[in-house]
Amino acid sequence: MKINKISLKTKKKKKKRLGRGIGSGFGKTCGRGHKGQKSRSGFSIKRGFEGGQMPLYRRLPKFGFNSRKSKVRFKEIQLFSLQKIFDSSKKINLNFLKEKKIISKNIKFVKIILSKKILKNPLKIEGLKITKGVNLAIKKLSENLEK
Repeated sequence: MKINKISLKTKKKKKKRLGRGIGSGFGKTCGRGHKGQKSRSGFSIKRGFEGGQMPLYRRLPKFGFNSRKSKVRFKEIQLFSLQKIFDSSKKINLNFLKEKKIISKNIKFVKIILSKKILKNPLKIEGLKITKGVNLAIKKLSENLEK
């Protein structure tokens, strides 16, 4: 390897050198053009300013409102996590899940989804949405226990 064969790949971009003569392409006016607000020092325009014309964000109508209170609070729970807190005498419903602190107080809807782990006891679910897989798993387990 020779010193003249080394090539460095740098990410550093060369700085634009302004006011360094006519041959540089940025001499005299230094890329600012002639006269006007944009050519002056200290120039700045607020975001969205359109030269005094009514800006777009004020020309368009306001619409829509979503109340944070009416927002649907929804949670999915795996079937196996219910197995851990299962009490055979109780039915699993929204209040039961809130008591056991599986879901927070502001949740209004719960859906039980299937997990890869196998159920040991059939669950009594009341007033909660369940997936097809959960429904089949509970039915299979209850059928096996009856036999």
